Amino acid sequence: MTAADRRRFLGGVLATTAAAALGPACSSDPRTTAPSTSTPSATPTPGGGSSLGAGLDSAGLADTSTIHGWISRMVDRGIRRPGYPADAEAEQQVAAAFRRFGLHDVHLEPVAVPRWEPGTATLDATGPSGETRRLACFPVPYAAATTGTEAELVAFDPAQPGAVAGRAALVDARVVRIAPAALATAGSAPADPSGRVFDPDGTFADEEQVLPHTAERRRVFDGAIAAGATAVIGSLVDYPGGGHEYFVPYDGEARPVPGAWISGADGTWLHQQLGSGPVRIRLAVEATTTTVTSHNVVGSLPGADDDLVVIGSHHDGPWASAVEDASGTALVLAQARFWAAQPPDRRPHRMVFVVQAGHMCGGAGLEAYLADHADDLDRIVLQVHLEHVALEAEERDGRLVATDRCTPRWFFTSRVEPLEAVVGDAIRAEGLTRSLIVAPDALGENPPTDGGQYHRHGVPLVQFLAAPSYLFDAADTLDKVDTASLVPLTRA
Repeated sequence: MTAADRRRFLGGVLATTAAAALGPACSSDPRTTAPSTSTPSATPTPGGGSSLGAGLDSAGLADTSTIHGWISRMVDRGIRRPGYPADAEAEQQVAAAFRRFGLHDVHLEPVAVPRWEPGTATLDATGPSGETRRLACFPVPYAAATTGTEAELVAFDPAQPGAVAGRAALVDARVVRIAPAALATAGSAPADPSGRVFDPDGTFADEEQVLPHTAERRRVFDGAIAAGATAVIGSLVDYPGGGHEYFVPYDGEARPVPGAWISGADGTWLHQQLGSGPVRIRLAVEATTTTVTSHNVVGSLPGADDDLVVIGSHHDGPWASAVEDASGTALVLAQARFWAAQPPDRRPHRMVFVVQAGHMCGGAGLEAYLADHADDLDRIVLQVHLEHVALEAEERDGRLVATDRCTPRWFFTSRVEPLEAVVGDAIRAEGLTRSLIVAPDALGENPPTDGGQYHRHGVPLVQFLAAPSYLFDAADTLDKVDTASLVPLTRA
């Protein structure tokens, strides 16, 4: 059977496989675009979610405290940027867990990553009156270091980029705001969102979701740099919480000029000064970038055949980062523990678990894995990626505080109608409100996940991700994890 035949076959058989392996699941919504082959709805368990069913051995299903404990231990290690000591310790934590669960051939695959380590950064601005103010700042990741760059400051205007040549550019960075349910019909999704939005309480109706990205995403400074700016100052104009510790860009690309992030309030002050006359800045940044070896952590389990289901996430993060992505790593551990407890004939295919390195430097671990395992790509019948179990946060007294409402959940799912129906069944069975089934190309050519590049190879996928506003900020702390959803997401 060719890869194309196998993936067409997947569309017709996956729902039946899931039903047989996992027992009763919620019946399909009659509005879904294809009929579901799953069995009638299971009896809800207290607190939401379906019963496991007679076919499901619950011995390996981790409880909330266990999954949360895995997250907490990763967070306690400290900042997990690519190649940092805490990130290396997280690799060992994952590998040890895989071995403890009984996975086969647990090993580390080396990945070269740029380890970026910032030191002290100072930004002084002198306005038309001669007054100098020191502004709190955070270095732009992977940008050049400087012992002291002095320059006239100019507000960057994309319509007149040449004005910043030979000067420092003040770049206003506005985070993106969207209506959550709009993603259900974006990209190649059907125009009718029926069956693709699970929001029974109507919470999306008047909501505006604040994403962690600007419209330019990782390319926010590229226009100013290309126009000849000698330094870039990023003003987080409407950033929730008013902070400046923003780990973007995270592509791992060296930029030839120094840069710093400042708060929106300080950016407003700079604009006011520029309105009155010339402003000069002096920026000093200590930072080093060295190439080091990180690792993808890999383990496997035999199944009913040698086709592959790959389940993954990434272990690094911009800070100590509970949501990004200690939470995703913990979800992969929960899957590995559960499936390791099942007999091989209960696993529909061979299963591979991969927790990748280097997401915060351009997805280096993913690219290395795809290159090293190119011969396996045609055998992958499904790739599942798990990232970001997140609560919404709101600004209170100048800081971000977690609410009791989850960030909208995105299930990027290949446009295979029976596969979409199975995902919808799982969402409804486990009561995963505020969820969307999203086309892989809803936000670009590939899903914006650490596993998104599987899509370019034609691999069928289901990739879970939430995008809270604080995702790249030091405010991503343990209280932001949507703890109540850990088990329902695992079961789904």
